[in-house]
Amino acid sequence: MIICLTLLSVLCLGATAEAQKMLSIQVKEGQLRATPSHLGKIVARASYGERVAVLDEKGDWKKVSVASGKAQGWLHATALTNKRIALKAGQSNVGTSVSGDEIALAGKGFSEEVEAQYRKSNKNLDYSWINRMEAIKVSPEQMESFIAGGRLALRREGGRP
Repeated sequence: MIICLTLLSVLCLGATAEAQKMLSIQVKEGQLRATPSHLGKIVARASYGERVAVLDEKGDWKKVSVASGKAQGWLHATALTNKRIALKAGQSNVGTSVSGDEIALAGKGFSEEVEAQYRKSNKNLDYSWINRMEAIKVSPEQMESFIAGGRLALRREGGRP
C-alpha cells in the first residue's frame, strides 16, 4: 500500500511538472512586478529570450518564475510568447527587438509608421508640446513614490473587473 501511494505521488508530481507552462520573454527587458499592475513595484528583471514558468494568471497578467528559480513576479502577457527564442553568438536581434512600451503602443494601434503618416498628413499642426512630453522620462522609483505619496489604490488592474 505504501509503495502504491509513493508511486502515485511520484506520478502526480511528474504530471504537474510537465503541465507547467513555459514561456519566453519577448521584450528587451521584462520587468517582474510585485503586483499584477503596470505600476507595481519592480522586484526583478528578465532578459530577452529568457524562459519563465507560469505560476498563476490574473487577466492579462501572469505570475512567473525565471528558469533559475531566483525570482518571481508578475509580467503582462504582451511581454511573453509561447515561442522558444534561441540566441546565438553574433546575432543582433536583441538590439532590434521592441521594448515593452513599444508593444503597449502597438496594442493601441499606434506605431512609428502611424505617427509619421499622421504628421505627414497634418503638417500644419504644432507638435512642439507632443515632442516635449515624449522627452519626459519617469523612472519606476519616481512612479512608486508618486503612488505612495498620493495614497493611490490600483483596484482595476490585474484582471479584476
